[in-house]
Amino acid sequence: MALDPNRFGLSCAITTPMREGGAVDLPRLVHHARYVLANGCDSVTLFGTTGEGAALGAPARTAMLGALVGAGIDPARQIYAGIAAASLHEAVEQAQTALSIGAKGLLVAPPFYFKGVSDEGLYAWFSQFFEKLGPSARNTILYHIPSVTAVNISVGLVERLKKAFPGVVTGVKDSSCDYPTTEAFLKAHGELAILVGDERLLARAVRAGAQGSICGVANLVPQLLRPLVYDGIENPVVNALVDEICSYPVLPAVKALVGHLHGDAGYGAMRAPLVALDESQRKRLFAAFDQITRAKAA
Repeated sequence: MALDPNRFGLSCAITTPMREGGAVDLPRLVHHARYVLANGCDSVTLFGTTGEGAALGAPARTAMLGALVGAGIDPARQIYAGIAAASLHEAVEQAQTALSIGAKGLLVAPPFYFKGVSDEGLYAWFSQFFEKLGPSARNTILYHIPSVTAVNISVGLVERLKKAFPGVVTGVKDSSCDYPTTEAFLKAHGELAILVGDERLLARAVRAGAQGSICGVANLVPQLLRPLVYDGIENPVVNALVDEICSYPVLPAVKALVGHLHGDAGYGAMRAPLVALDESQRKRLFAAFDQITRAKAA
């Protein structure tokens, strides 16, 4: 199905394959990116939460972007870049790295070290971020994931930013896992691309006007997610799979399942301080994944 140019669609919050010791495994990254793009994803989002983006510095980010572009993946159509930094200077550098290679857009989390900050403070931070990027600033998705950042992106903050930076702030990714929050973003900002991080809420949100998702389960079953994104069709297999993954540490579980999918245990390593699943966890998770996905095949 061709992507409607006016619709965001499905982006894989791509996991970052690591070698033991924490170096990024670029060949495995390219292999997996090609897989998800061939099986239902419209784009990949590097350096998101599932991709351990907050643990990736400038050298890794530059190498990863270069590897995908060098492999023929079109940045202007198929690459978004996550921005995660407590420092404004570092956030701008991350954005400049991605935009300079022609990335389609950015997924920008709020600064996350200081807690209890006001909308006024966040407005100042985002305003300075866009002003420092200057004319290169484009296609920015604001990232609301309070379970990780403990910093809220409010409906009112989005209102101020979209008016101050029209055509630059183009969407909100809501990973609150709370449908009333998604509903509030849709009601107030339906002209923006409202995206849903929790796959279990995705079909309902699409029926209410959401434009798609940047999500972790797209690493595993993009072909099952596409009908949710484009037609708002519920799929109990997706819900069961998300429930199972959420019973483990989520990031290591997704990465282990990517290795299972490819028949390659080399995808399992994590960058410290995160740790991989142990062997007994992997065995249980793989058995459950096979059982859940076989139910779809049947």
